[in-house]
Amino acid sequence: MDSIISYFPHLSKDSIQKFEQLYPLYQDWNAKINVISRKDIDHLYTRHVLHSLSIAKVIDFKPFTQILDVGTGGGFPGIPLAILFPKVQFTLIDSIGKKIKVVEDVAEKLGLNNVEARHARAQEVPDNIYDFIVSRGVTKLKTLKGWGKELISDGDYNDLPNGLLLLKGGDLSQELASVKRKAKLFPIERFFDDPWFAQKYVVHVRIS
Repeated sequence: MDSIISYFPHLSKDSIQKFEQLYPLYQDWNAKINVISRKDIDHLYTRHVLHSLSIAKVIDFKPFTQILDVGTGGGFPGIPLAILFPKVQFTLIDSIGKKIKVVEDVAEKLGLNNVEARHARAQEVPDNIYDFIVSRGVTKLKTLKGWGKELISDGDYNDLPNGLLLLKGGDLSQELASVKRKAKLFPIERFFDDPWFAQKYVVHVRIS
């Protein structure tokens, strides 16, 4: 938790309290179902929360931005981002119903009124109502870009053009070739000094 405060020193007291509640909430759920890898639960704040918040080092979402988190699992990156950006609307979807139950419970207990959770696939979501899709290692860039064409509206309300903001790792050369010149990589190790973030990136892909 100290690392969150260190890298985001201007957090409100309310946000800090919500971030502090994440560990006991996920620890409790992890005892029931495998929401987070057993070996990772003790690294929740680095490998899940801080990783999710790396997107906020790339863009400061403006109020009323609409964001779709595809394949959210237990709520990453959507839940940490929703805590950080209380005036931004997040829709978190996953095809696994029990994981959406976790998201609903966590959002309710934290009082996150800016989070809507749905048991759905990207193909089942209404068209062209989001500014960004966020996702963490769900599928290939080319596939996500195809979904984005249907789900993301044209616009540049924020400092980055509407599109995808993806958490990816490793050698991305082949994936990037599939989206040509519309992608930009932001190495996360530039933002956070933990060695776990080596070769991990926020990838922004313009849709228009």
